[in-house]
Formats: sequence, C-alpha cells, structure tokens
Amino acid sequence: MKTRHFLILSIFFLILIAVVCYFIATMGVREVTPYPTEINRLAIALGRNWDENCQNEERLIESDQPFDYAVIDDDGHLLLYTGKHISTSVSAASRNYDVIRDIETEGGAVVGKLLVHNSYREQQVKRNHRIAAVVGALLLLMFLTMTSYFFYLKKRIVDPFNRMKVFASEVAAGNLNAPLRMDRGNVFGAFTEAFDIMRDELASSKLREAEAVNARKELVAQLSHDIRTPVTSIKAMTDVMELSAKDEETRTTIRSINAKADQIDSLVSNLFHATLEELEHLEVAPGEVTSKDIQRFISDADFKKRCAAFTIEECVVSADPMRLNQVIGNVFSNSYKYADTDMTVSSRVEKGVGGKRFLVVEIGDHGGGVPEDEIETIFGKFRRGSNAAERDGAGLGLYISRYLMEKMGGGITAVNRDGGLCIAIRLALL
Repeated sequence: MKTRHFLILSIFFLILIAVVCYFIATMGVREVTPYPTEINRLAIALGRNWDENCQNEERLIESDQPFDYAVIDDDGHLLLYTGKHISTSVSAASRNYDVIRDIETEGGAVVGKLLVHNSYREQQVKRNHRIAAVVGALLLLMFLTMTSYFFYLKKRIVDPFNRMKVFASEVAAGNLNAPLRMDRGNVFGAFTEAFDIMRDELASSKLREAEAVNARKELVAQLSHDIRTPVTSIKAMTDVMELSAKDEETRTTIRSINAKADQIDSLVSNLFHATLEELEHLEVAPGEVTSKDIQRFISDADFKKRCAAFTIEECVVSADPMRLNQVIGNVFSNSYKYADTDMTVSSRVEKGVGGKRFLVVEIGDHGGGVPEDEIETIFGKFRRGSNAAERDGAGLGLYISRYLMEKMGGGITAVNRDGGLCIAIRLALL
C-alpha cells in the first residue's frame, strides 16, 4: 500500500471515530414533557366523577391523554390503568419518578391518587440500542477493513515473498530451469525481475562451466594420445637399439630409457583414464527408502507439473535417497529438454533373476522417443541421441544415472512406447 493511500485511510477512520463519539456524546434522553395542565384537568375530572370511577376494579382502558396513567383509591386499590407496564402503586411510582397527584372531590376530600407514568426508562433503552447499533456498525467496518488489508498484504507481500523463497531453494538445489514469475504490481516486482536475470546468468554460467569441463577433458584426451604416440616410437627404437648394442653398459642404459618410457606411458594412461572415469568416484550409500519418498522425489522433480495423478506401490526399497533423487531429476530434466510433453508415471512389483523382487517405476513422455538403434547408446558416456543435435548437453545424465542405479543394486532401461520414450527404474525391495 502506498503511503498516500495509508494516510487517506487513517484520516477517514479518525474522522469517522470523531463523528461517532460526538454523536454518542450529544445523543441525550429526550426530556419528559410535564403536561401540567392536562394532569390537573384529568385529576379534577376524576374527582368529579369519582362515584363512577370508584366502581371500577383493575380496569384497563385506552388513554385519552398524551401520557399513560393509573388511578388508585385512598386504600391503594387499583381502579383504572392505561398500560400494562406502568406503576400501579405509590411505592412503584416513587421508584420510577412518576408524577403523583391527589384526586379530590368537589368538597376537597382526598379520595384517591393519579399516577402519571414517566417514560424516561423506555427512552433510555432506545438510546442504548441506538448507541449499540452505531458502535457495532463501526466495529464491523473496522473488521472488514482489517480483513481486506490482511488479504491485500497476503497477495501483494506474503505470497510474492513465498514464491521468492521457493525460487531461492530451487536455485540453491541447482534447478535453474524454473523461471520466477514476475509481477510488477507487488512490492517485490523489481526484485523478481533481478532474481530471474540472476537465474539466467547462473544457468549460462553453469552451461559455460560444463562446456569448459568437456573441453578440458577433450584436451587431456588429445594430449594423452599425442604424448603416447612418440612414447611408443621411443619404445620401439630402444628395442631396436638394445638388440644392436655391442656392450652390456650400453644395453643397460637403453633398458633404463625403455623403463622410463614405460613409466611415462603408464602415467599418461592413468591421466587419461582418470579424466574419463572421474564421474565414477561418486559415493553411494544405500538405505531404506519408502514409496512415499519416491512419490515425493517425482513430485519435486516435476516442477512443470506435466505428470498426471499417480501412485507408487506401497513398499520399502534399497536405495540412496540423494542419489535416487538425482536419477529421477535427470530423467525429468531430459524429458523437459528433448520432449517437453505431458508425462505419465506408473509402478509395479516384479520378480527378477533368482526370485529377487523389484519395484519398477516407469516414467514416460510423448516426444517421439529415440531411434531403436540408439536405445542403449544413450546410456553411454558422452553419448547423445540423434535428436539432441540442437540442444545443449554433455551426454552424461543417463550414464551417471545407470552407474548410480547399479551401485544401489538396481538398474535403469529405456524403451519406446506410446509415441515417446519410457524410462524404467528398477529398485530392489527390502
């Protein structure tokens, strides 16, 4: 919320509260009209007709005056009254501050009492009801305003912040393919754009790093080959020289040269193989993994939400949670990159060789698959399908996945099915 809007809303509420307070303070009880003339006339009329009036007993009549009243005789017996909720005795009238007048005959004798009802309490109740209604409306308005402001803050600040937090977690986990939706209407609008630019830069940097690693590997392999070629020539020449040597000292020197050449060849071979096999130094620590864990790994990997609803057979398998999560992430990453279609996930339990039981999780897409003669080659090191020519990649994802699955006592295979590629992950049941 902008500062200007906040100030306007604050001023509005201050004015509203001031008006309500003024209304409550000035809303007094209307004074009771004394009606002195009417009361005197009524008292005189009742005295003149006392012989007739005294014949009544607790008779309810309709008032012919602008007020309610009751008539009692000199002994306190109720004769007439015009309302059910008015005082009918002198003591009750005194408590209610009613007007009490003597009723006299023409001879001046007091024969009864006229009790004129005081409507102060009814007016007080009405006033209290009006005050309660005003205060209730004010509280309701404040509640609605606070509720609206809460949802405003949630939509404009809390939800964008939560999206940024999830985005930061994805970036920290190495997932640089999920863009951050930009919304310039919230307070983090400029930050979201900057964060998404950062993600693009990190992805580009990661790609450049992968290209540099591949280039280094190719350079090391090429240098190893180039070094081994002259070493082989040196070894061949020393063999010839050893055969043609005329004394033992010369042959000893030549054998030493040959041994050093073997040492160089061995070191170059180790360097060559260490470069190609460095990916196989990944540690794998199998443990217990439940079907719920597998379902969570799949849901987390499917950040584009391409999978329809699925369930995993209830079981416990032997696997390294981190490495299994890495394998599933590789499968989804490849599908997003090369197919980018809706995906299906299914599972079943089957028996393998020797009666050992496995959980098979199949993840398929509809991207056209790969040529049949390339099904197995896509699991090779630095090997990619023919459909990957225009897409970035090093050809290591499925190779690493197979290596990790075999270390966990399972396996991973691929097959063309339903117009796409289906990857089957086999996990040993415990």
